[in-house]
Amino acid sequence: MRQVRRALEFLVTRVLRSRLGIALVIAVLVFGVIGAARLVSGPVDPGLGLTTRPTQPISTVDPEAGDDGVLSSPPATVAPRTRPGEATPEQVAGRFTTAWLTGPGTTGDAWQAKLRPLSTPALVEKMTGADPETVPARRTTGPPTLRPRTESFVEALVPLDNGTLRLELVAEDGPWLVDAVDWERS
Repeated sequence: MRQVRRALEFLVTRVLRSRLGIALVIAVLVFGVIGAARLVSGPVDPGLGLTTRPTQPISTVDPEAGDDGVLSSPPATVAPRTRPGEATPEQVAGRFTTAWLTGPGTTGDAWQAKLRPLSTPALVEKMTGADPETVPARRTTGPPTLRPRTESFVEALVPLDNGTLRLELVAEDGPWLVDAVDWERS
């Protein structure tokens, strides 16, 4: 009995207090936690190692219902709405581009006065304080190309000498006006 006691004392004082002993204790704890988790979680799928894999594909659309929202054919093109006697989106885009390109060499007020009748109030506000010298191009190299989005919203692409001017035009309840201006260097 005395020898058992000494062996336990040796084990506790020497082995368990050493690095090797601490590593053994941690390993026993880790394997104990993993074993307990496996017992609680239930059987494991041996093929994939997944435990809660659905048996059927996950679908958020009823396969028996008609249209699932995926476009199978290109959407029908929409013609922009124009009123008799008013400028077309192409004409407004051309006039705006001409006024925009005359910015360098003019005062900011004179430049904005040319753009104001062709712009929405929101664009006029955004362009307040804009410097006409920052216009990056000098001339157009072709007519505007329209991308109608709806009857009252059109995107116009105007080729310039060193890029493309992209204008968004709207016609809510009146004439076509430019609502946004963007420029891409080519």
